[in-house]
Amino acid sequence: MLLKVNNISVVYSDVIQVLKGVSLNVEKGKIVSLLGSNGSGKTSTLKAISGLLKPENGKVTDGEIVFQGKGIHNQSPEAITRMGIIQVLEGRQPFKYLTIEENLRVGTAVRRDKSYRQDLEIVYHYFPALVARRRSKAGYCSGGELQMLVIGRALMAKPELLLLDEPSLGLAPLIVKEIFDIIKKINEEQGATIVLVEQNANMALQIAHYGYVMENGKIVMEGKAEDLVENPDIKEFYLGVAATGDARAYRDVKSYRRRKRWF
Repeated sequence: MLLKVNNISVVYSDVIQVLKGVSLNVEKGKIVSLLGSNGSGKTSTLKAISGLLKPENGKVTDGEIVFQGKGIHNQSPEAITRMGIIQVLEGRQPFKYLTIEENLRVGTAVRRDKSYRQDLEIVYHYFPALVARRRSKAGYCSGGELQMLVIGRALMAKPELLLLDEPSLGLAPLIVKEIFDIIKKINEEQGATIVLVEQNANMALQIAHYGYVMENGKIVMEGKAEDLVENPDIKEFYLGVAATGDARAYRDVKSYRRRKRWF
């Protein structure tokens, strides 16, 4: 098992508990999706893995996170990055005064091997929209181009584990489909291991091998992606399909009903 998160609890500022006994496993070469509504603990789980809790005064207070057989919980983000865990943060933040190609080259900073030409061509292969803009300042890119850029920059680091936080956020449906198709190709062709945090459960489960559902800082459901897609709770609460098969808006389902059914 590449990554094991074993019964962790996370607290911010020694007061606010956001995760309670979260456990999950990630096999090498697989895509694992974390699903859940805003505030369910998905992003905090990613930050616990990547070490980015520390800059926000958060820490793992119980349990352990084991990567390639070594405990990594509460280590610094720099140390974890050098182990090969790369997180693409929500919000698509590039170095806006650098060109697209300069941004991509930043991804090699954590590598011992600084030769990058072949990896650059691989990134351009997956994201051909970036080729024509390679000498343009990143600050002038569209939202879709920026998402491609930050994923490409992460690939330049040659990650052992890639953490993606809400890659579909704020993007048009056609762009979302394009990006998710590319993520799937990267997994299939490069053998990339990916943990995907996503509110768009439909797209996430289409490309994932396994999924976990989070509510209120806990894992409330897990299973193979194809099984979760057929689960009536997932259909109703995350895919917008009622038991009758009729489309249903997520806002029409009261949150207390979700909690009552799963706790």
